[in-house]
Amino acid sequence: MKKNIHIIIISFIFSVVLWISISLSNDYYATLDVPLRLTGFPDGYTSGTHLPEFISVKLKAKGWKLVALGLTQNEEYVVPVGNEVGKRTLNLSNYFSDNQWLSSDVEVINFSPDSINFFVEKMVVKKLPIIPDIGLKFRNGYGLASPMIMQPESTIVHGAASFLKDLMFVSTQRIDFENLDNQVTKTIPLEKIPGMVYENPIIKVYLNIQKIVEKNFDGIRIKVLDVPKNQSILLLPNKISVGVRGGIDILGRLDTSQFNAYVNYRDVISDTLGSIVPHVNIPDNTILQFIKPDQIRYIIKKF
Repeated sequence: MKKNIHIIIISFIFSVVLWISISLSNDYYATLDVPLRLTGFPDGYTSGTHLPEFISVKLKAKGWKLVALGLTQNEEYVVPVGNEVGKRTLNLSNYFSDNQWLSSDVEVINFSPDSINFFVEKMVVKKLPIIPDIGLKFRNGYGLASPMIMQPESTIVHGAASFLKDLMFVSTQRIDFENLDNQVTKTIPLEKIPGMVYENPIIKVYLNIQKIVEKNFDGIRIKVLDVPKNQSILLLPNKISVGVRGGIDILGRLDTSQFNAYVNYRDVISDTLGSIVPHVNIPDNTILQFIKPDQIRYIIKKF
């Protein structure tokens, strides 16, 4: 029995193959969702009409042919527009000859939709800013240490005049980042819009992700601005401490010389409480947490 097992297996496989071959020789019906593509616009013309991205084509063919079509899945239904402009209505069944994958051994039963309506109009050019459609979720304790860098920040768009005149920006395709804890460089395609052609269809974004920490900077001297020559202002105290929040690498490169604390003379003379709040300019990509002390007393001296 063991000696004959390979003969049994081969016979079984042969039977299955023979059954499949006979079955696929019969006629079957199938419905395929096929991308729709308009081609052959007149020079300088396009269409901004929103058309279905896919059409449903019901076919009748031998089983093996339908299986082949289903496996390749790279066919599209091409519709040449021709030279006419303005409002157009095209019956999809008139374009079999432009789609060679619908060979003579495939019978088309119907389309859904069976016709399309669109408008062919002049193409214009416009420069538009790019708005990234990005979702960011950070690992606990991390965040965006500096504003996102995007290259390019705008693009030249070629498109239908009626649509492009109201378009104020273009978006990227949606992308979401999860559990971010390190720097990210990513290329993102722009959102596809019917009839629109971008000179820069892809942008690159750079995300500076760092651990977010706090750091104190002490001994920052307060300047008094716009003091008349016959007066002087004595501040008590004349130095403050500042706490800021930001990326660990950014804060690690800072020192007190990069902070600017000051009070204006006009604020001093208009004060009625005997103390004022100093102004503080902090380095880029940091967030002010506190100033100590937050009230500064003063003495005005006249000469």
